[in-house]
Amino acid sequence: MHFQSPYLTGLYTIMTVIINPDKLPARVNMELFNVLQTSVATQVFSGPAAYDGRKNAFSMYKLPLGPTDSGQFDVTLRQTGPPAPAGSRPPKIYKIKLTMVAEINTEILGRFIRGQQSQDNAVLTAIMALNVVIRMGPNQRFPFNSRSFFTPQGKRNIGGGLELWRGYFQSIRPSQNRMYVNIDISTGIMYKSGPLIALCLEFMGKNNPAALSHTTNLPDRERLRLQKFISNMRVSTNHTGRQRVVVIKKLSIKGASATMFTMREGGNSMSVANYFKNHVNKPLKFPDVLCIETGSGAMIPLELCDVLPGQIMRKQIPADKTTDVVEFSKMAPDQRFASIKEGLQVLSYSQSEYIREFGMNVTPDPILTKSRVLPPPTLRYGVGSSELTIRPANGSWNMRSKKFFRPATIRTWAIVIYESPGRFREDVVREMANAFVENAQAVGMTVTDKTPLYFWENGQGNISAQLSKAGKACVDAGKGGPNLIVVVLPEGGNDIYTAVKHFGDVTMGVATQCLKSNKCSRAKPQYWANVMLKVNVKLDGINSILDNSPLNNDPNNPTIVMGADVIHPAPGAEGRPSFTCLVSSVDSTTAKYVAISRVQTGRQEIIDDLEEMCAAAFNKYRGYQAGVEKRKIPPTRLIFYRDGVSEGQFQQVLDQELPMIKNACVAAGIKPKITLIIVGKRHHIRMCTQNKGDADRSGNAQAGTTIDEGLGHPTEFDYYQLTHGGLLGTSRPAHYSVLYDDNKFSADAMQGLSFALTHVYARATRSVSIPAPVYYADIVCARAKNHYAPGIDLSESATQSSSQAGNQLEAYKQGYLPLNPKQSGLMYFM
Repeated sequence: MHFQSPYLTGLYTIMTVIINPDKLPARVNMELFNVLQTSVATQVFSGPAAYDGRKNAFSMYKLPLGPTDSGQFDVTLRQTGPPAPAGSRPPKIYKIKLTMVAEINTEILGRFIRGQQSQDNAVLTAIMALNVVIRMGPNQRFPFNSRSFFTPQGKRNIGGGLELWRGYFQSIRPSQNRMYVNIDISTGIMYKSGPLIALCLEFMGKNNPAALSHTTNLPDRERLRLQKFISNMRVSTNHTGRQRVVVIKKLSIKGASATMFTMREGGNSMSVANYFKNHVNKPLKFPDVLCIETGSGAMIPLELCDVLPGQIMRKQIPADKTTDVVEFSKMAPDQRFASIKEGLQVLSYSQSEYIREFGMNVTPDPILTKSRVLPPPTLRYGVGSSELTIRPANGSWNMRSKKFFRPATIRTWAIVIYESPGRFREDVVREMANAFVENAQAVGMTVTDKTPLYFWENGQGNISAQLSKAGKACVDAGKGGPNLIVVVLPEGGNDIYTAVKHFGDVTMGVATQCLKSNKCSRAKPQYWANVMLKVNVKLDGINSILDNSPLNNDPNNPTIVMGADVIHPAPGAEGRPSFTCLVSSVDSTTAKYVAISRVQTGRQEIIDDLEEMCAAAFNKYRGYQAGVEKRKIPPTRLIFYRDGVSEGQFQQVLDQELPMIKNACVAAGIKPKITLIIVGKRHHIRMCTQNKGDADRSGNAQAGTTIDEGLGHPTEFDYYQLTHGGLLGTSRPAHYSVLYDDNKFSADAMQGLSFALTHVYARATRSVSIPAPVYYADIVCARAKNHYAPGIDLSESATQSSSQAGNQLEAYKQGYLPLNPKQSGLMYFM
């Protein structure tokens, strides 16, 4: 939802803020800056200044900091609870240095949104200042992250020591002739407040505190898993009679009764449990339970600690909690927008002293924008279909009585079952094989081998050897080597799946199709139709193509469509690489794609090897055109969709990645006109129709809804487009930013092209949220772990210390095995 916000007028100053020690949490920095303004340096601050919790502060006046425009102040945090006893350690003193660095004339924002000035650092700084101003009030009252704050109202316990809080995202954005506040609902994953020992037991799935004792053979792996979960958590303890807040660094290896330390006075050795019993008069209920260790090295028993409320868990979401988060976040459009309106009461813009100080005013009524619904493209299926062409309705169609545009052949295949014969009986296997053959033929595929060999195997064994054995059995039976292996997986067979894909994609170069045992047993035709969508393209088939598309209706102007993405390691994972992927079309219908993936430095967004990856894609295109389509016309257009780039990195893409694409074209001897589009998904723009009759059945705007006025960039060509039919919750449109366009597409042509490409995603009969090549690049990045030999752990829990990070990264680059040449021209990633 968007609320108009006039930009402020006048001048304001920018200060750099340096707090010693550095790298304090933003929450602590905010507390210190507040004390500085209200207690320590009141003579400097004649009105409230806004602070981002890091290095930047803004005021509407020049601070009297003397001739050097700089000043240093000593600040201590406000103390809570009873006064400290005599002789106790004095409060810690923090040094804050303020330095004025610039003045910004906010009229530049007026020129910018009127389209009279391009976006530069001064404009970006001015917008950043406004965002700091609107977030300042809520951030002082509620837990917050970079752009959202969270309230406990309506919180939900999801177990494992976690609860979900509803939050509000807010961001000021520029558009044509106006500024607006983008407000949306967000979700915060919080640690559950209360006794720390209870939280630890809940996380471990235990009830008895003895489970946290070293004497009960607590596995070290489990102790480290718990340690990772609670590290950097703030807990309070009042065993001294006065509340003290500490930060958990790690867990002790042994319980309090066996953890020894040396007393400062006398040098005697004593256990933590005896210390609390004899010196603090706090006998422990659970002396064998572990202790926390703080940054200073102090050991405090778990039972004496309480988790402070409102702490955001800033780690990767546990896999078993993902569904809970999705369910909590899912709100129908009318519910979501009603909740946002309620959030305006919490935001209280009109009552914010910071918004008043900076001369801002936020209109409480949501912005209305014009949109249009693009017509869907026509899809063409193969000979023998009841209808050769079909026009989707609100992003959906079905395969009933349809044949694939280019059906593949299953020459020889085998089935490997990772369930016991008792759980997945032979009659079930035969019935499944018959259904597989029948449904493959129903969509036009040829199945030469109608009686595949099948084998039961143990998932704890050597998966590669087991699959090789199945392939050899096919050869020994006179069938020849299989071009498809179907694998039946048990519940929770993720490790088996990874090993199967490594075998098929890297080791042997054979297509593999995994099926869940509880899904494929006596499955209905609709299930098998979805399976065949994947199998056909893995075996070099094409499911459907765009009919009369501007991409393929001019044989004299061949087009290559590319999608690129980077996936980064989980938060907190040191030494883990990022994976890059380029997906590129090779056929004249832009329906068949090849993928190239690489490894690079963790959390680096710009793709280092893009030039080499583009060159490999051009070679694949040339080979396919000459060998399959018998054409030698070089491509004249290259449409490059780039995923995952934030607005602050757009210029880097233009400065670094675009030249690599151009260099690859020159090296390949081709001169296509290039169009480069950024596809954004991590934004908070949502659509809600003004009239319910204009929405689809889910309450969302219809597939094809496009907004290119009123929300977009003041000077650049961008637009928001919702391309898929709604199912659950509020659909998120994609944000397209056209950074470079040699082809000089009109707005209609560019938007129609992107919309059409969301309908060629091979493994669905629904349009998807982003163009298919970008979606494919996402999938290939996510599958990158399959390039490593089974057993190598890329999970967050395998994180190394930062000192090992450099060596680890190089080891991961060396261990990244290339795709088998037999799969390099196929859509193996489906």
